[in-house]
Amino acid sequence: SGKTTFLNRIIQIFPENLKLMILMNEFGEIGLDGTLIEGDDFDILEISKGSIFCVCVKTEFIRSLNEIAQSIKPDVLIVESTGVANPSDLKKDLNLSIFQNRFKLSEQICIIDADCFEDAYNAFVSVEKQIASSTLFIINKKDLASPRQISRIKGIIRQHHPSPEFFETTYADVPLEKFIPVVNKVECREKSDMISISPEQLEQAIDEILENPDPDATPPDRLLSAIYSWGGNDIESFKKILPFLPKDLVRAKGFLSHGDIVFLFNLVMGQRNIEVYNPRKDIEPLLNRVVFIGSPEAIAQLDKLSRDFPGLIQKSVFDPMADN
Repeated sequence: SGKTTFLNRIIQIFPENLKLMILMNEFGEIGLDGTLIEGDDFDILEISKGSIFCVCVKTEFIRSLNEIAQSIKPDVLIVESTGVANPSDLKKDLNLSIFQNRFKLSEQICIIDADCFEDAYNAFVSVEKQIASSTLFIINKKDLASPRQISRIKGIIRQHHPSPEFFETTYADVPLEKFIPVVNKVECREKSDMISISPEQLEQAIDEILENPDPDATPPDRLLSAIYSWGGNDIESFKKILPFLPKDLVRAKGFLSHGDIVFLFNLVMGQRNIEVYNPRKDIEPLLNRVVFIGSPEAIAQLDKLSRDFPGLIQKSVFDPMADN
């Protein structure tokens, strides 16, 4: 939907005298988006293998928040959750007693891909939860949607939100100082007045959460992720696979090489794009690795597809619920 572009815009204008922390959550086994974040003057932490709001990686999320509150102590924390997340519990998680009021939720932003939103809304229960819990809606890629589509999008959102605030744009280009109050004015708190909690206290708090999960803590949509390596000789041979990819794939992303040239492959709800990418960070461990996310049926179809395209080799399949 443009979340990475949006984050890069925030980083560009973020006040130099404040400390920024980004917690990125990716559903797949490996994280790719962190390499697409530009700049160095911020801290970043990545959590993969499921949604941070689901029981599958809730433990890691709470431990990470504790580390952020106790040790890193940023002025601003941006939590970028996976696009299939149900963020209804975010405010409650941030207000857990172990964090001693360190966190204050300033804004919960829902970035919408205008071209794909209606398909995603009809396919995933979590979209309704994202709408209901958000405070600001950025309708991105408006150039790819008709005025009638955008009107329908707003109508759907109003069904689940009493007073939505909209902003329509392309390339996530919004006047951040106006629409993101946290960039304009940060309510800085004392960072040294927190009482350290013991590992035992942290584990006890986590156990209580897991023993009494909210109904929303389980994923409403069954999705798997699969990692494939690409052993083809050139980008054109990879493009030959695209028309045969399962229609039920929700997301796919990967860095592909063609000689000395690197390409970024993106798929969102059937919309595909391959473009030249000039990496600013080391992506060697991720090169020629593609992460696919989709229904169990779509991932099974991928396995059959790889038999017709020998360069596409399955490395692993991950089920967040079965593996946790």
